[in-house]
Amino acid sequence: MTTTRMPLIVNALGQLDNPNAPVSAAAAGDLNPSSSQLAVDARALADARASGLTAVTVTLGYTMGDLPPYEHTLEEIAVWDGIIRERPADLLKVRTVADVHRARREGRIGIVYGFQNAVAVGTDPDRIRTFADLGVRVVQLTYNQANHLGDGSAAPGNRGLSPFGREVVAALNEHRVIVDLSHSGERTCLEAARISALPVSINHTGCRALADLPRNKTDEELRLVASRGGFVGIYFMPFLNPSGHARAADVVEHIVHAVNVCGEDHVGIGTDGPVTSIDDLDAYRRKLADHVELRRSSGVAAAGERADTLPFVLDLRGVDQFRELVRLLERRGFGSGRIEKILGRNFLDHAARVWAG
Repeated sequence: MTTTRMPLIVNALGQLDNPNAPVSAAAAGDLNPSSSQLAVDARALADARASGLTAVTVTLGYTMGDLPPYEHTLEEIAVWDGIIRERPADLLKVRTVADVHRARREGRIGIVYGFQNAVAVGTDPDRIRTFADLGVRVVQLTYNQANHLGDGSAAPGNRGLSPFGREVVAALNEHRVIVDLSHSGERTCLEAARISALPVSINHTGCRALADLPRNKTDEELRLVASRGGFVGIYFMPFLNPSGHARAADVVEHIVHAVNVCGEDHVGIGTDGPVTSIDDLDAYRRKLADHVELRRSSGVAAAGERADTLPFVLDLRGVDQFRELVRLLERRGFGSGRIEKILGRNFLDHAARVWAG
């Protein structure tokens, strides 16, 4: 594959933000950042375009903290609607696969609305209809901790889905919203994948066979999700290496392993990070220790998070991250067709199976 013309790139979970801007949530280091703290500024947009990014699933709504989950989530959706409305030449809200292709044709960045916690559903599964009508296309059932739908990856009980969690999965299926099992506990993931009437996804994860940490998925989970037509996105996160210091080579190894387990039609990327690099890493490291301690003391940290574990891959970041990944995959013998699937086609094929209808 020539790297002068990048294929369609869909980041199944990422950020559109300039983390160097004072207003940025990344710069502030808040435990429960608001979308209003995002710096979707000229640099963030220019870097996204320069990287070749076509579309990205962004996290909005309630994830953790003491804010009212439902009300906060509605506010977050309104904030993102405003961001997109103010930048019509740059951004396009994605409701369908056709919107992603339109964004690519028109040189815009497609924004897919996603949750990383379904707590905002409360006790009313009919809220899924409200969220779907507002354009939410991906809902992750749990964050690291347990909620009333099921156990997250950090919950010690590994109790699986609750009866209400099963109702929520059915409601997500009914309204053609992707069920995302990232951050879920193992039993929660397996049970949701089995009962879902539509294929499910794990939008950002690693492979536990290579790095035995709870945020990564076992081969059983990966194989089941893929066997039912689902999608697995590999992240650019420290959990790819037991040392907490993941490198680009680790990303490649996890992609290779996932392809071997799932097949090449079910694996993609969900970096869990922005395109724009942090400029002052020394200053960032000084803030990071406090942020990690706050997450730990609040009970939302994942096993493997430490003060010295950067939440990105140091040699696979910035505007060249996708080009570098292409080069590394080519070096491993991946052909252009397989690379195109991993960079975006597989996620779009999965989304078409869920969003259509």
